[in-house]
Amino acid sequence: MKRLSRQATGGSAVATDAGDGTVGKALAVLDTVASYGRPVRFGELLADSPFPKATLYRLMQVLTKQSMLTYDPDRQTYTPGLRLVRLAHAAWQSASLAPVARPYLEALSSEVGETVHLAQLDGGQVLYVDKINAREPLQMYSQAGKVGPAYCTGVGKAMVAFLPEAEQDPILRQQSYHPFTLHTLASPDALQAELRAIAARGHAYDREEHEPGIICVAVPILTRAGRVLGAVSVTSSTERTTLAQLDTHLPRIHDAVSAIAGEAQDWRFPDAAE
Repeated sequence: MKRLSRQATGGSAVATDAGDGTVGKALAVLDTVASYGRPVRFGELLADSPFPKATLYRLMQVLTKQSMLTYDPDRQTYTPGLRLVRLAHAAWQSASLAPVARPYLEALSSEVGETVHLAQLDGGQVLYVDKINAREPLQMYSQAGKVGPAYCTGVGKAMVAFLPEAEQDPILRQQSYHPFTLHTLASPDALQAELRAIAARGHAYDREEHEPGIICVAVPILTRAGRVLGAVSVTSSTERTTLAQLDTHLPRIHDAVSAIAGEAQDWRFPDAAE
């Protein structure tokens, strides 16, 4: 049986499966603590947790003992621990596209003068693995390390559109289709029609679908065989540009994506006949 725990991902939740045992439960607790983005009290976690009080307390004690969580006795709050930070940094270095992509993202942002995102799929969600701010930064949800919904973000739609059907279908079933704005594609049928259009033209848009006033154009990062590795977006606001103006950056985005894909191909799949 699957149960849901809170995670601040724009309306989505993390499923915990009873078959995952203690490890699955502990990871669900870490997800929940991290989702707050601030120190959190046990009572808050208990209100959001699918676990009984005694189970949650035991998990919190183990995670704290293992330095996966840090407990502040004065404030009686929990935060992600330094061991978790070390693991996250190691994952960023060895498993994400960020180290390979960083110089191309910086060059792209400098050329177009806008914010550039690098994202990868994390199950049915989007994980932002890097972000280069524009010369005049915008206030927006996305930050490196945050997760967001795939169905209403440019990078999410760009990646999902190029997945094989067998991989795409379960991801579509995981979406919440919560209408964040008046422009959100809030049904499976609407999203599938959009994905077909994205696959045909080769890039995706965010038309203020996740946050009011925020727009972007996004291009998937694909191996030579068409395997989805991630996506890059150029993001701005309706106050200073339009989608038509963002379209003018597509040649530069494609150049950056091609360079990233070439390096990532050799890094992640050196022996693959792709």
